[in-house]
Amino acid sequence: MDGEALQKTAADHAEELPGAGLEHPFGSEWEVYKVRGKVFMLMTQVTGEPMVILKSAPDEAAALRHEHVEISPGYHMNKKHWITLEGGNTIDETLVKELVTDSYRLVVSGLPKSQQPVDPQTYGRRP
Repeated sequence: MDGEALQKTAADHAEELPGAGLEHPFGSEWEVYKVRGKVFMLMTQVTGEPMVILKSAPDEAAALRHEHVEISPGYHMNKKHWITLEGGNTIDETLVKELVTDSYRLVVSGLPKSQQPVDPQTYGRRP
């Protein structure tokens, strides 16, 4: 999946998530997706290449970086809790959607229960 397809897939999926919205708090070069005011995804091309930055559980982030050359520590984010995806051969639509949903769920789980638009324990999980 190339970088532009990566960003389109991520953006399309993020827009389907309950309570999610797009903002541009850092200018037009950054697309920031939030749920209830909390960031769960950023997209930019400031380095010259399209990238998607997502929240990830530390153990999962380490495993993903090990398995996929296109996944690196979060660009300008906490390197333990965020990952950066760039286009490449080991990244596909299914993985991108799963990682966007996982990032969203991690952020939702940190919200007060009264503000959670979905149950983060069950939302987006396969039975």
